[in-house]
Amino acid sequence: MKCNRCQQDDTKVIESRDVADGEAIRRRRVCTNCQHRFTTYERLERPQLVVIKNNGTRELFNREKLMAGLLRACEKTSVSSLQIERLVADIEQQLYEQGDSEIPSSKIGQLIMDQLRPLNEVAYVRFASVYRRFKDIAGFERELSQIRELKTGHVKD
Repeated sequence: MKCNRCQQDDTKVIESRDVADGEAIRRRRVCTNCQHRFTTYERLERPQLVVIKNNGTRELFNREKLMAGLLRACEKTSVSSLQIERLVADIEQQLYEQGDSEIPSSKIGQLIMDQLRPLNEVAYVRFASVYRRFKDIAGFERELSQIRELKTGHVKD
């Protein structure tokens, strides 16, 4: 593994840890040349998933794109990067377990929403605002009402 600072390919693993419920290994490394420390992740290579967008176009599933969206939604909340990593790994695992190589983006969005709501309500509403394309304050109000109803156990039909 090359050092991302000096490009030397002699690095040493100083710590390894399972993450994402055993789906990946996080390795802390140190460069033997410049002593720079960095983190790498190792995960099983799986067949490519194709996401079917709302407009009908197809693109390869991009784990980093999912991570970036969740990081934006969870910015300045109590959700840790480890929690986000676990959430992404769980969603990715669910997608592979379905056995379909093509998945509608709406299904991925709903999986995220289902897992983000109990994790952090602010992050959930931020993500929902983009995912559901709120055009005005009424969209936020509807979503907040649903959260309140779920918390009190009084769900309206």
